[in-house]
Amino acid sequence: MITINIDPVAFTIGSIEIRWYGIMVALAILTVVLWTAWQVKKGANISYDTLFTASLVGIPSGMILARLLHVIDGWEYYSQNPGEIIGGGGLTAYGAVLGAALGIWIYSRFSKFQFGYFADVVAPGIILAQAVGRVGCTLNGCCYGVETSLPWGIVYTHPNSLCPLGVVVHPATVYEIIWNLLVFGVLLRLRGRLKPDGSLFLVYLSLYSVYRLGTDFLREGTPFLFGLHQAQVIAIIVLAIAIPLLVLRTRWVKVGTS
Repeated sequence: MITINIDPVAFTIGSIEIRWYGIMVALAILTVVLWTAWQVKKGANISYDTLFTASLVGIPSGMILARLLHVIDGWEYYSQNPGEIIGGGGLTAYGAVLGAALGIWIYSRFSKFQFGYFADVVAPGIILAQAVGRVGCTLNGCCYGVETSLPWGIVYTHPNSLCPLGVVVHPATVYEIIWNLLVFGVLLRLRGRLKPDGSLFLVYLSLYSVYRLGTDFLREGTPFLFGLHQAQVIAIIVLAIAIPLLVLRTRWVKVGTS
């Protein structure tokens, strides 16, 4: 059993609490931007202007959908506390990714840059950022797993934690950090080897969705549809779209060829 007694509140400014969760979410966003900027510096066919504008579009659109899906998932609570819908804590990983992707795709229709190519460049940075964000979840005590008797179970003891205190649970967020880092390695190996553009992004979505579909059975959550969590339902939809596209369209190419 592993005990976590870290205060999820990093510091306070007056009456405002700054949690490690919020800090790590900010670092996760920075990770994506810096990753993409690094790829541009290394020669990716993306201008800094495109990166800057895509960030201005993708960050708020991702945050909005991330919050919206969280509110929908917890509607039983938010319907009774409508004042917390805007400005309260709680985001969803799927909402952040899909919201940002949708916003940037719409932007690409007006600016004429290649969304598929851009998505492939950014994909490893996204999964790396998700690993960073889950560190915040681990410190926060949110997104916790179901009870377990396994020796690597974790128990939260700090009163500010969002996980029930003194209960040994699966380290669900740690599982995801490990998976995300493995996917990051896979995406690095596949870069430049898949065509057409957008294929690497579909691989990322597929691998993450497979994980969420399976391991969400080890996470506490509110049944959303057919006894499944919201993330599992979204994972099924994503896989139903991504897998056929990968099978029917994607081809393997040697590095340096097109």
